[in-house]
Amino acid sequence: MEAVQFIQSKIENFIPEIGLILGSGLGFFADQIDKQAVVPYNQIPTFPESTVEGHKGNLVFGTVHNKNILCMQGRFHYYEGYSIEQVTKPIRTMHQLGIKTLILTNAAGGINDQFEPGDLMVIKDHINMMGTNPLIGSNDNNLGPRFPDMSTAYNKDIRQQARDTASKLNLKIHEGVYLAATGPSYETPAEIQFYKAIGADAVGMSTVPEVLVARHAGIRVGAISCITNKAAGLSDKPLSHEEVTQTANKVKEHFAGLISELIAKI
Repeated sequence: MEAVQFIQSKIENFIPEIGLILGSGLGFFADQIDKQAVVPYNQIPTFPESTVEGHKGNLVFGTVHNKNILCMQGRFHYYEGYSIEQVTKPIRTMHQLGIKTLILTNAAGGINDQFEPGDLMVIKDHINMMGTNPLIGSNDNNLGPRFPDMSTAYNKDIRQQARDTASKLNLKIHEGVYLAATGPSYETPAEIQFYKAIGADAVGMSTVPEVLVARHAGIRVGAISCITNKAAGLSDKPLSHEEVTQTANKVKEHFAGLISELIAKI
């Protein structure tokens, strides 16, 4: 609440309806928002700071297609050394500020044989391999139920709207299962074969903790991955963060168009 009160003092009467989290190399979309206010993370009481290249570290408030948006220009990761509660603090904050819908984006490694770098994937479900859950501990019933249902974590209507929007824009898009691992090391080829065997289509180091907290709070969720590379053992190229950001940059115009049109439909 300390963070919420500070942010409210900076945005006056602006009430966001849609939250947007921009992942690695995808922060450019914030530049397309008709901005009302920009609040750096390092000014917000109790907020962590983003330490990863490609994550600027701002809350951006503004409008897209006349919708009030709260945009995280960069997220926090468990591998940065933050607790899982710190990683998901922005979701609780967004909820208290008024959002009803959350759209998440991330960069992910492609596991599905049909995926190529530069493809987009609507997340239909996830596998949590992070070894923790942000809902562990005492539960505040004012925030959500003790045992939240995750059978439809990713809203069916938003998924359909994302697919329809991609079709309208002639964009290649898949739908699949996202697996979250802790990182920061990339996965071994053996791990990727295991993840493939248990049903994962893409792998990354984020998103799932945020989704768990959002659904606990009753927020509608949609999520889209940018497939920035083939996962370990599926190509001859060594994995690097540079490749992740380069691929994201190559598809940023298509990605921005998809997110913008999707917001208009929600």
